Amino acid sequence: MSFIRIQKHLSLQGLCSRREAEALIKKGCVLLNGRVVREMGVRVDPSRDIVTILPAARRNAEEKMSVIVNKPRGIVSSRERREGKTIFEILPQFQKLNVIGRLDKESEGLLLLSNDGVLARVITGEEHTVEKEYAVTVRERITPSKLRAFAKGMRLSDGPTLPARAAATGTRSFLLTLREGRKHQIRRICDMMRLTVVRLCRTRIGSIRINKLGTGASRLLTDREVSDLKNTVAK
Repeated sequence: MSFIRIQKHLSLQGLCSRREAEALIKKGCVLLNGRVVREMGVRVDPSRDIVTILPAARRNAEEKMSVIVNKPRGIVSSRERREGKTIFEILPQFQKLNVIGRLDKESEGLLLLSNDGVLARVITGEEHTVEKEYAVTVRERITPSKLRAFAKGMRLSDGPTLPARAAATGTRSFLLTLREGRKHQIRRICDMMRLTVVRLCRTRIGSIRINKLGTGASRLLTDREVSDLKNTVAK
């Protein structure tokens, strides 16, 4: 018999994020074996207990929106304006969404905006393994030994990186696939290998590719695409 906190159980079931579960519990919208739960510390046995969300609250929780954007270079992927124009200034219709998996100001490519807490946990949570693919162009020539260094992983100031996949696409360009997302990770690794990044573009998150989406353009993810992302396990 294994007991877990009720908000974690709801999150693992894909019904809502832990934060959303806590809000629902405070509102008295979560039932444990038919009784309203109002305490955060309640533990449940997933194999025996029945946890449900009141229908009206569940309908509201299910009103999710997820959007992919082809972020232009020079745009900040947050709400903080100190560094320059933000993604929400060029796409004000998505002000109520959150950025999932930021790109630094000088990077470009696939950016995900969503109000789906479960999706955010899958992509950026502590246990996430969703692949992110980047097209990298550098000033120096790429050698096989440098590509192998990516595959082995490297030690950064915040610890060793996970092994990555790197494949040359030209004498000064390569595709890099990561299963983690640290701040400026690719740029820091390139600095260690004395490679000068000229262009850094994210082309894929899990099963979602940027394809022919124009710079600065956006589109809604389909229900199928969101479901595929939530069920993605990096190989």
